[in-house]
Amino acid sequence: MKSHVLVVGSGSIATKHFNNLKKLLPNSTIKVYSTYANEKISPNDLIKNISEALDFRPFLVIIANPSNLHIQMSKQFARVGSNLLIEKPISNSTADVEELLNLCDQNKISLTVGYNLRFLDSLNFFRTQVDLKIVGKPLLVKCEVGQYLPTWRNQVDYKQSVSAKRDLGGGVLLELSHEIDYLLWIFGKINWVRATVMKQSSLEIDVEDSAFLTLGIINPNNEDLVANLSLDFIRHDKQRNCTVIGETGSLRWDGISGHVLIMKEGSNYWETLFSSNNTTVDTYFDELKDFIECIDSGKVPRVTGVDGLNVVKVIETALESAPTGKQINV
Repeated sequence: MKSHVLVVGSGSIATKHFNNLKKLLPNSTIKVYSTYANEKISPNDLIKNISEALDFRPFLVIIANPSNLHIQMSKQFARVGSNLLIEKPISNSTADVEELLNLCDQNKISLTVGYNLRFLDSLNFFRTQVDLKIVGKPLLVKCEVGQYLPTWRNQVDYKQSVSAKRDLGGGVLLELSHEIDYLLWIFGKINWVRATVMKQSSLEIDVEDSAFLTLGIINPNNEDLVANLSLDFIRHDKQRNCTVIGETGSLRWDGISGHVLIMKEGSNYWETLFSSNNTTVDTYFDELKDFIECIDSGKVPRVTGVDGLNVVKVIETALESAPTGKQINV
């Protein structure tokens, strides 16, 4: 029934989606499927049995459980005709992802992956300026994201979080894969990777807390471009930014402040080109609203399943490169 919507998972992101669905679809019956209780979800809204969840026949399912379970769970709902919003990453490996995408094609199911940063006004402006070559031909891209894991999520013991556990799909490469997605979206296909991946802090986690990637990109004009990407769980000065060094200046996106800045050729200071109060909190609502419109209209989602698969291919290549640091083709 089109009036039925389901969220799979009981963590913070699942709760965000549940609350946004209540606002977007006030006349729909919205349930949460989870084997774990969540004090923020009423027992009347909770389904604890997978058979009952499938019998609920939701027209839309949000997959927000650990990434190692994404594909298995998504295939079950795809077989009963549910459209799928899969939280990022689409999976913790490429195994069976193409099988899921083929299943969705066969059943005429819409699928998107939750790379919600694509709905930030500031990142969209930055992408437009790159396309317009406001600083000339891009010569180098430098991108970084980092935040101290113990202070990342309020009221959650970081040691028990998905981010901290390898068997649940944790680690910086998978948890901070937004950066890989938007590099692909803005700059083009990643052809090769050189990577250093390590755990260098005393955090009580069994995954990498830092990764440093050099990425070889072929842009839409068939021009070579190199990007340096730094990801970590260890820094106390929260960062999320991307700088394009071009022939006639530098362009920077600051994902924390929502600013896009330019340093023109011959200048010694950054000038603000764009500023937005639109935050990542807003993007969860916007991506959900957009995907529901895609389901209704048949429009291709902003983030496709193939986009999600391409991110995981880059991650697997980085992990293959890391033991030796050699350049590996994607």
